[in-house]
Amino acid sequence: MHQFRTHNCGELRAEDAGKTVRLAGWVFHKRDHGGILFIDLRDHYGRTQVVVHPSRKFFDACAETKLESVIIVTGEVVRREEAMVNGDIPTGEIELVAEDVVFESPAETTPIYLAGEADEVGPEDLRLKYRYLDLRRESLHRNIVLRSQVIAFLRQRMTELGFNEYQTPILTSSSPEGARDFLVPSRLHPGKFYALPQAPQQFKQLLMIAGFDRYFQIAPCFRDEDSRADRSPGEFYQLDIEMSFATQDDVFAVVEDVLLATFKKFGGKKLDDGPFPRIPYREAMDRYGSDKPDLRNPLFLIDLNGLFRDSAFKAFAATVGRGGLVKGLRVPGVVGVQPRSWYDKLEAFAKENGAKGLGYVTWPKDGGALKGPIAKFMSEAEIEALKAQSGLEPGDALFFIADDKDAANRLGGLVRTEIANGLGLIDKDSFKFCWIVDFPMFETDPETGAVCFSHNPFSMPQGGMKALLEKDPLDVLAYQYDVVCNGIELSSGAVRNHQPDIMVKAFEIAGYDRSVVEGKFPALFNAFRYGAPPHAGVAPGVDRMVMLLAGAENIREIIAFPMNQRAEDLMMNAPQEVTEKQLREVHIKCRAQNVKPGEQQ
Repeated sequence: MHQFRTHNCGELRAEDAGKTVRLAGWVFHKRDHGGILFIDLRDHYGRTQVVVHPSRKFFDACAETKLESVIIVTGEVVRREEAMVNGDIPTGEIELVAEDVVFESPAETTPIYLAGEADEVGPEDLRLKYRYLDLRRESLHRNIVLRSQVIAFLRQRMTELGFNEYQTPILTSSSPEGARDFLVPSRLHPGKFYALPQAPQQFKQLLMIAGFDRYFQIAPCFRDEDSRADRSPGEFYQLDIEMSFATQDDVFAVVEDVLLATFKKFGGKKLDDGPFPRIPYREAMDRYGSDKPDLRNPLFLIDLNGLFRDSAFKAFAATVGRGGLVKGLRVPGVVGVQPRSWYDKLEAFAKENGAKGLGYVTWPKDGGALKGPIAKFMSEAEIEALKAQSGLEPGDALFFIADDKDAANRLGGLVRTEIANGLGLIDKDSFKFCWIVDFPMFETDPETGAVCFSHNPFSMPQGGMKALLEKDPLDVLAYQYDVVCNGIELSSGAVRNHQPDIMVKAFEIAGYDRSVVEGKFPALFNAFRYGAPPHAGVAPGVDRMVMLLAGAENIREIIAFPMNQRAEDLMMNAPQEVTEKQLREVHIKCRAQNVKPGEQQ
């Protein structure tokens, strides 16, 4: 068999002129200029222009061959005329004059358009059905290569920091906490099921107890969750990390090292050196209205409860009186620039998201009196206090959100983001990291009012057993932390609770007795009785990292073979029905679909 290629399609340069070479690839584009045929030949590495003269016996076949056919071209490399140099591609100074062409694999007309960007290719479901074609597009192909390079770099960096990669099981037991599991029926144990791991949480802690000290894994995780722009349904990958004899600060040092090195190498944007800012959870909610704040956004919320507690503006005073919040959001320099319709659209946005309204005052650029319905209810002293407390200056607008505590912060955060995006206040050319720390250990269930875990049940409460015994559960903080970049949560982590008595007490407060802990987490709970080191960990999401680095708006743009929003693989036709024989082997009987009321199931 002859050699398919001597060079790839992104390799040849001006200094190769005069060489006879062979290239293999896909027909990306064709142009007929005055009887001379130009073919852009593409492979994994790039594109090279091929010139086919009409005197060649294969000219007609080349003219008729369809785009995306695979051909092998042998010919001489020649320099292009200076006026014909293509500076957009690395091979743009040369072209290959075809002396022989082998038609290796003809293509039918492709069902999607491969020369355009995502919005030009076709409907997403069609792209996913023909994903092997979609992946030929340059931008998507580049994203998947970037993902491979990022994962390779993460492995290298973790190894340099003294971590070893260990693999943990894919078939495991179901967990009572977290998202819904994917279940796998057992053939050997009728009526019993494995679960695909939502995360290697217990296994990596058991590795610490086993004495392995520093673990990492590019770990696949499985959760039966609905799709979002930054979350793929079903399967995702994370850089799973665990460290023995480690504090929260030790974990932060490792993660900051790895993330900064990765984003400096692949990001191409401005990046502050560490350490990352540390923002307590309650401060993040009060100041940004979110525990995933985008620090590129210069706007922030202001607590105005003290100002309006005894105000003549009864609506705000009543909100404060019943334990709610009045938050302010100062937007500089918009008075006289933005029309009245801008304010109306923001109020409509707030109402669409559950707000009762969105009040505001404006301060004219000439420094005159404040304008707006709320201003007339405020005394001169209150107006001066408002200016001082909010930092209001001439030309600024100040928006008000008044609601119960959680709703006011949430709505304030949404309005903050909407305004910043609309005004172009967010620096798109930078990465801004932060840690969110001091999460509450417990919260109240909104439906039952019972105390439940708010984040990670395996985390160590700050203050240990003393805090659990003496504090109101809702005042107990945990050594839990999230790392956030540009408003996207990359990871959650915690210092682990490695002492059985503290774990039992924490679960007891959340409504689980000792038997539940022992029954649902037998390996972990029992292992703690045989000498467990203090340990801590975290797991930055690989998918979200690559999404940020690629500048992708949707996570499906950085995954080679993703599911659609309905958790379907349209290319492989999954999920699908299986045969009765397969069901019997795993002792499963499916209930009839669309059973009418009263019929037996």
